[in-house]
Amino acid sequence: MCLLIGLIIFVYVSYRLYQHFFPTPDINPSGKYVLISGCDSGFGHGLAIELDKQGFNVFAGVLTANSKDSLSKSLSTRATIFQLDITREEDIEAAYQLVSNKTKVLHALVNNAGIGAGGYIDWISLQFIRRMMDVNFFGHVAMTKKFIPLLIAKRDSRVVNICSVAGYLTKPGMAAYSASKYALEAFSDALRREMAVWGLRVSIIEPGFMRTNIVEGHDKSLRSLWNGLNDDVKDRWGEEELNKQIGQVQDNIFMKKAEDPTKVVQALKHAVMNSVPRIRYRPGWQSSYIMFPISRGPAWLADILMIRPSLKGTLPAGLRTQLSE
Repeated sequence: MCLLIGLIIFVYVSYRLYQHFFPTPDINPSGKYVLISGCDSGFGHGLAIELDKQGFNVFAGVLTANSKDSLSKSLSTRATIFQLDITREEDIEAAYQLVSNKTKVLHALVNNAGIGAGGYIDWISLQFIRRMMDVNFFGHVAMTKKFIPLLIAKRDSRVVNICSVAGYLTKPGMAAYSASKYALEAFSDALRREMAVWGLRVSIIEPGFMRTNIVEGHDKSLRSLWNGLNDDVKDRWGEEELNKQIGQVQDNIFMKKAEDPTKVVQALKHAVMNSVPRIRYRPGWQSSYIMFPISRGPAWLADILMIRPSLKGTLPAGLRTQLSE
């Protein structure tokens, strides 16, 4: 067994060294069109600027008019910026008409738009979960299905989906977010395998915590969620549990050590313009060296690591009346 593990490690290290010293070439971006959703900030914003600099014709979807004005100052005249809410069918149809009027061939669709929020399953509503799924999953499915005809007009086009470490490892309080990312991972795998005959490439990006808006403000969002709970749930958990959760968020080492988002932008850039894009990218040390190995280990070990913080300090108020046999 040790010999087998050693052989696997040797092969993996050799392969990564080969990739480093003999990288595959990039394609010529001239005349190629790329559509990116969620360009208001974060990864989408950075990618739109980077691909524009490389010479791509960028279609940048933004949610607000203010973002449109701001982004236009950073892009060339080749770029097209438009408002896009991927949960609205009419917005997706308008985007398709805009793109198809300019080109009949789309080199890449980058499904980047997303929202992030947490809360225990006992705290969040079905509406909360549905909203998360609408943006992080169904919106991307709708975009992909709509633009497939333009993508498969030529071989070697690609779909790039922004997932997360939460798409392969679920921590307490992130059920809705992880469910949306797990679903997008499954959709991406199925899409890649179904459309292989057309030469459509599908890449999945799985970053850990990065310094973007999506990792900020979790304490405020938890307080807002708590304030909307009914008295029965509040009595069951107790406000001290809320304060403990907020403290855990503030003390979370991975959030404190959130990484440079340009790592994700570079992974996205590679997926869009390299001649041999990878199936999965895990930019940063959190995803590659900590979260992914934990996810591959035994479930009981992941449970110990995930459950331990909740057993420290104050316990839920309702435990005092819980029956035991």
